[in-house]
Amino acid sequence: MMEQEIRRQAEEAKAASYTLAALQTNVRNTALDAMAEALTMHADTILRENAADVKEAQKAGMRASYLDRLRLDESRIAAMAEGLRLTAALPDPLGREDYSVRRPNGLEIRRMRVPLGVVGMIYEARPNVTADAVGLCLKSGNAVLLRGGSDALRSNCAIANVLARAAYGAGIPTGAIQLLAMKDRAAVDVMTHLSGLLDVIIPRGGAGLIRRIVENSSVPVIETGAGVCHIYVDRAAEVGMALRIVENAKVSRPSVCNAVETLLVHEEIAADFLPPMAEILRADGVELRGCTKTCAILSDIGTATEEDWSTEYGDLVLSIRVVQDMDAAISHINRYNTGHSETIVTNDIRAAHDFQQRVDASTVYVNASTRFTDGFEFGFGAEIGISTQKLHVRGPMGLDALTSTKYLVYGEGQIRENAPAKATK
Repeated sequence: MMEQEIRRQAEEAKAASYTLAALQTNVRNTALDAMAEALTMHADTILRENAADVKEAQKAGMRASYLDRLRLDESRIAAMAEGLRLTAALPDPLGREDYSVRRPNGLEIRRMRVPLGVVGMIYEARPNVTADAVGLCLKSGNAVLLRGGSDALRSNCAIANVLARAAYGAGIPTGAIQLLAMKDRAAVDVMTHLSGLLDVIIPRGGAGLIRRIVENSSVPVIETGAGVCHIYVDRAAEVGMALRIVENAKVSRPSVCNAVETLLVHEEIAADFLPPMAEILRADGVELRGCTKTCAILSDIGTATEEDWSTEYGDLVLSIRVVQDMDAAISHINRYNTGHSETIVTNDIRAAHDFQQRVDASTVYVNASTRFTDGFEFGFGAEIGISTQKLHVRGPMGLDALTSTKYLVYGEGQIRENAPAKATK
């Protein structure tokens, strides 16, 4: 029964996708503006349903960082609405030609951007992803099938219903926005095998969810999310700047994937840098774990294990390693990172350039917090995820990431002549 219902919703989304792909830019933009207005108008309903989700999660003993991802307030709803408005104001990614040639036989060949079709979104906890995903998909001409975390079901249903009513009233074809309103985790397995109905699946969540989908899906997957992010404080770093950057990257919102999880410090400045850094982070409630050299400087912290170096805490926990030089820092990062976001703090221009060239990640910063890896901050409007893979798209995924290409070929009666068959002995 569940499988039949999911397939029915996917079929409706597929049918709507053909009409949606041909809609004019102004229709899609008007729909996004209407959706933004609807979120604001119905904020009380959304917050009431979200409060019920949060209460249930608290009773289940969910940790504070998880509750932070789940919880909505007026400012977060306002941010969701603003994301939709900003997305509406962005250039239309569809119909743009990026290649054109006239062949010697007279054929004119053009390549243009087109929607992917139906995007399947599988995500955990964050209800704001519902609005971000719907907005980006509609703007790029895609229908969407959503499967949010079971702990946020009430919130997601409320948001999706508000968005769908507003969108359909503004000219979006009915069926283009679909949410699986079920808690059964088997729904994910059904989605990942909807080949022919879903064109791509984008998972957002913990490493376990992403790995499960990547390993089992028969639908193409864009891998996103997990962020074991590092900050390397070089011997040429300005200490005050480094202190501010590390605190921001760890404390401003520790539950998100662009928060720093491991701090690497050049051994020449470790004795001077780590004590004030530890004092600041302790005041913020951060638990520190360190290597042997770190513990020799900060004697009252826990010892980091091998597992710590590859752990995305999503919480107020930071592992620290003192390294011999930048080569050692880069070696550590390329071994343990997830391809997300990495930072070097330094006033040495050559070291900064070398670090950016050699570190393997979607986004590599010089003298800035990792927390900026985000579609909104990059000027993309909202984002549908941060891709940590290398094929199709990498980094924050805005509108262009939700498009593919189509070749348009114009002729005047040309036919292809077969080459004469070669004689065989």
